[in-house]
Amino acid sequence: MNYTTTIASPVGSLMLVSDGSALTALLFADEHGARLEDALRASGNIVASDEAVPLPEARRELAEYFAGRRRVFAIPLALRGTPFQKRVWEALRRIPYGATTSYREIARAVGSPAAMRAVGAANGSNRLAIVVPCHRVIGADGTLTGYGGGLARKHALLDLEAAGGRAARTRSATG
Repeated sequence: MNYTTTIASPVGSLMLVSDGSALTALLFADEHGARLEDALRASGNIVASDEAVPLPEARRELAEYFAGRRRVFAIPLALRGTPFQKRVWEALRRIPYGATTSYREIARAVGSPAAMRAVGAANGSNRLAIVVPCHRVIGADGTLTGYGGGLARKHALLDLEAAGGRAARTRSATG
């Protein structure tokens, strides 16, 4: 069974999904979240819940993150993907708050220095936005490149971290 709740955030509505013991997805509700929710509803495998483990903890940690008081997430996560994807996602989790890195550096970190495109694909398959911080991966030349939630959200998340959560976001999170 999957449990879901939607919360408001400075970067738009976030859909949180739990399997009852770990967070399985954190998606932008207006993007992938709507498709995931539709798929789960069609399978009869979803229950709306604000209290399923670890949804209350996830809400609290996200509020702390957006307020600039949390730099590392402690909620239990269920990373579901190929072994390569999981290595990439674990490497993403090691990128420090407020820092960025390139696809090339992540490829090196996972022991596949020529696999920059595969790292990009793994980034794009990340269903745990923000807590597995794929927004911290940028192009080798320093430019912001693709982000499932849109480049405006990527800008907003990077700005939030650069300011330590103190400054108001000046860019629109949705466009």
